[in-house]
Amino acid sequence: MARDFYEVLGVGRGASPEEVKKAYRKLARENHPDRNPGDERAEERFKEVGQAYDTLSDPEKRKQYDAGGRFGGFGGPGGGPGAPPGGFADFGDIFSTIFRRGGGPQQAPPTRGRDLETEVRLNFRDAMDGTEVPVTVPKQASCKTCSGTGARPGTVPTTCPRCNGRGIDSESQGFFSISQPCPQCGGAGQVIEDPCPTCGGTGLTAQRKRYRVRIPAGVHDGSRIRVKGKGEDGARGAPPGDLYVVTRVAASPVFRQRGDGNLEVRLPITIAEAIQGATVEVPTLSGTKRIRVPAGTQHGTVQRLRGEGPPKAGAGDRGDILYRLEVEMPRELSGEQERALEGFAAAMNDHDPRERLLRDASVGSAKVGDPG
Repeated sequence: MARDFYEVLGVGRGASPEEVKKAYRKLARENHPDRNPGDERAEERFKEVGQAYDTLSDPEKRKQYDAGGRFGGFGGPGGGPGAPPGGFADFGDIFSTIFRRGGGPQQAPPTRGRDLETEVRLNFRDAMDGTEVPVTVPKQASCKTCSGTGARPGTVPTTCPRCNGRGIDSESQGFFSISQPCPQCGGAGQVIEDPCPTCGGTGLTAQRKRYRVRIPAGVHDGSRIRVKGKGEDGARGAPPGDLYVVTRVAASPVFRQRGDGNLEVRLPITIAEAIQGATVEVPTLSGTKRIRVPAGTQHGTVQRLRGEGPPKAGAGDRGDILYRLEVEMPRELSGEQERALEGFAAAMNDHDPRERLLRDASVGSAKVGDPG
């Protein structure tokens, strides 16, 4: 009777992938035929360790083994290394690998085609408004010669003699059996006796497919759009994978996209507008609008226009535009401006904006016990 794979490697059922790999490497070195010439027991042990690692290192195989193969190493009614705590436990897991809910032998699931990914480049306006773009994707698609059957035209695949068309190969383990895809037909349930000369029996050939993909409004740089069923075709009629289109959006000279779905604009204002307040015209995605700059506005203040940003995917509403007000300093002044500024400075002579800063710095640097 086959030993439990976890027992073979000497690890627990909850062992991490790294622990499984470490145990395998140690045992493989110890039992390698080169280190044990003529030792048939070590050779068998080496093969057993390799088989155990092949199963437990693969997440899908390990999942199937844990569901249907965990009783493979128990030693009797009381359970053992391969049995779950408490002896005979969840029989549903075992029987679900042998029978379908409706009864009868379980069929191997078809192998779904691979998902694919491609990139498209968009200008900022198209990203905000939405558009339709052409994409060309190299992929494995159904062979046109055999229509995806894998068999030479005029012939048909035949039922696999090993699994009788079920696609499942069952190995008896005492009262139970472990099911896995049939190794002869790969789970297809059929074998190709006369392969198609174009695809060599795979049913797939390398092709370039062209699609038109709808890009929704409001995408940002790095958005992933799923196009269902446009990935690689599955072998011999299996479901296709999906195509993911990643958007690369060119930067705008005015609007900056933020991670929260809003836009930001750097809006310059004059010293007079910052001091006195003003109503200024600002750009939006649909033209211009006017916002109020309050008197005494500080450099870096942010004003928000709600609902003027890009559409939010799946939310049914739009983001906002945030205007970061930046007080613009003139590099040169006319004579009249200089005289006006001198008059303003004289009028503000009694105001020192650094007075509190210097006072707080002086207090913070005073020694302990110093009355100041």
